[in-house]
Amino acid sequence: GKTTLFELITGSNAPTAGRVRCMGRDIHRVRYDERDRLAIHYHQSYQVRRFRRTVPNFLLNPAGSDYPIVHLFDEPQFNTQDGYIGFMLDFFRKLRAEERLVFVCLHPNEPFHLEILREICDRFIFVHQGRLTEAPTFANLRAESHWHLRTLLEQGQIALPHDEELFDELVAIRWRATSNGKIQIEPKEDLKNRLGRSPDRADAVVLVFSGWAPRKARSTQAVHWG
Repeated sequence: GKTTLFELITGSNAPTAGRVRCMGRDIHRVRYDERDRLAIHYHQSYQVRRFRRTVPNFLLNPAGSDYPIVHLFDEPQFNTQDGYIGFMLDFFRKLRAEERLVFVCLHPNEPFHLEILREICDRFIFVHQGRLTEAPTFANLRAESHWHLRTLLEQGQIALPHDEELFDELVAIRWRATSNGKIQIEPKEDLKNRLGRSPDRADAVVLVFSGWAPRKARSTQAVHWG
């Protein structure tokens, strides 16, 4: 439903009810060839879908903008080998400096995906099985993800493979409760310095189960790896 949502925001798909407004304008009452001056959807070629146009273009309103206000990045491909990440980060910073609204949607299956999000994003939302989990800062996101994994393990909802390095990394993580009752995980750099290496295995496990919830069933079953 994520791509469909982006299509609704940019006006290429129509809602069954309600309106989508961008800068106060009903995006579906804006001329077809000018809608990307309000909101633009960056996506992969396989995600492109064509929808029937029901109103002639000359009956619609001008966008009233020359450059998109909202930028929606739908699963951008980050290649670590060719400098593309640096190019995209510079583009994101440029858009933010121009006070544009930027959405970056990722399936974070690599540790560097989280590093990218930490670099460019102000707010973080996980979507899993129709549920939304929001974290106002990257520190909140990291702490919630680690605590969620801890909860799943304590409740016996998941089981981990026998991996000494993974265990070393997980048990080495230090945390504390702040004065307002929030959980604070130590900075990754501190953990790296203490371990003598990057905790990549622990990061991968935390990443996999971020926002994950077991399906409701009559009895609880552990999810085994390996």
